[in-house]
Amino acid sequence: MPSLVAVSALPSYYLQVSYEDGTTGKVNLSHLVGQGVFSAWQDVSFFNQVKVGEFGELTWGQGIDLCPDALYLQLTGKSPEEVFPGSSLNSHA
Repeated sequence: MPSLVAVSALPSYYLQVSYEDGTTGKVNLSHLVGQGVFSAWQDVSFFNQVKVGEFGELTWGQGIDLCPDALYLQLTGKSPEEVFPGSSLNSHA
């Protein structure tokens, strides 16, 4: 899975993300606003503080993190099996 290298907040709860393989795009996170820990995003200035964390995660601090893998899959239209060949995701029980 390519690593997230840059992120910036855009209006209306969108993020601009860039990955090390050159994949870039906008993702909409508005469906999460107000749900659980994402209630903090109701303060737009807090949402705008997004950054890439030390482990490559999207982070806002205060325990609010997102794994960038799902966003990568969304941007590329790839399945987990395409991105993680040979993983346990590919085996069927």
